[in-house]
Amino acid sequence: MLKKPGICFMLCIIVFGFYGCAAEQQSTKPHGTLTQIAIFDALASGIYDSRMTLAEVKQYGDSGIGTFQGLDGELLMMDGIIYKISFDGSVSIPELNTLTPYATVAFFDTNREVRLSDGVNMSGLAEIVDSKLPTPNLFYMFRIEGTFQKMKTRSLQKQEKPYPPLTEAVKKQSVFEFENVEGVMIGLRCPPYMKGLNAPGYHLHFLSKDKKAGGHVLDFRTQQAVVKVSVISKFAMVIPESQDIYKHDFAKENIDLRQVIQPKQ
Repeated sequence: MLKKPGICFMLCIIVFGFYGCAAEQQSTKPHGTLTQIAIFDALASGIYDSRMTLAEVKQYGDSGIGTFQGLDGELLMMDGIIYKISFDGSVSIPELNTLTPYATVAFFDTNREVRLSDGVNMSGLAEIVDSKLPTPNLFYMFRIEGTFQKMKTRSLQKQEKPYPPLTEAVKKQSVFEFENVEGVMIGLRCPPYMKGLNAPGYHLHFLSKDKKAGGHVLDFRTQQAVVKVSVISKFAMVIPESQDIYKHDFAKENIDLRQVIQPKQ
């Protein structure tokens, strides 16, 4: 019997409905569903604590991105394995009892592929891939494999209480730059109406092929790369049981998450 991790709702883009989604009711893996752990606005406000373990997160997907308790580095999940890219740039595989205050995951099913030419950067990726998607109003998870002329990433330092908001925490980020590096980007594109729950647009994390480097992607330039796209029409959110979240006044939020996820270069 799987443990019920918190409060959960599911929104189907084609047919709207409300579902009870305790883990006990999930007889099959939720393919075709993007599951988000926690509310991004909560993370942006400085709520970096949670009782959600990585083992519980893996119930909902084999691919995804996120962070760790106390904002301790960047999380990338690929092929069911969770990697941690720390503030010092090192990569490790954390214990499954490690906690996360935020993650977005799915079981990756390749629905289509887009081949990128040389020299494509972050803004170019959005323009090219957006033109190949059936609609801007669904969810998409990406697995971008290839060699990159340049890759610029970041990782965040573990925060101490009282926690600062995310806009302050990112001011002390570590930035890493690589040249002619082979690896994989995992990430997602959320539609515009997700503002508040998540950050609309592209959010990507990188892991090098040798699994020695990575981080939250700030920019890149391709040499040769293929974008594998998983088209997702269902969204589920698990709200971890937390007094910080229960008592937080989300009505007062006014944070531009785009500047946190993809700051201007």
